[in-house]
Amino acid sequence: MTFADMIEKMSPEIYTALKSGIELGRWPNGQLLTAKQKEISMEAVLRYEAQSSIPENQRVGYIEPKKKKPAATETEEESVRILEQGESGA
Repeated sequence: MTFADMIEKMSPEIYTALKSGIELGRWPNGQLLTAKQKEISMEAVLRYEAQSSIPENQRVGYIEPKKKKPAATETEEESVRILEQGESGA
């Protein structure tokens, strides 16, 4: 069985356990994850999310786009005064 086959057959419960393990750094039984286990678990979680119907905003690593500020109106803009040579701005 390949890694891709395992991802296809992964249940939502296993996905949740892997995701929780990554977040907490330990398995549900309390045993610490090794660096290699974290790496493989993260890859499995990311692949599962990409293949499943999990909404994008609930996936690992999702960052909500910044809201654009409304365009400044003329009253909100600072006026700029161009100084003539020899004129001081003070």
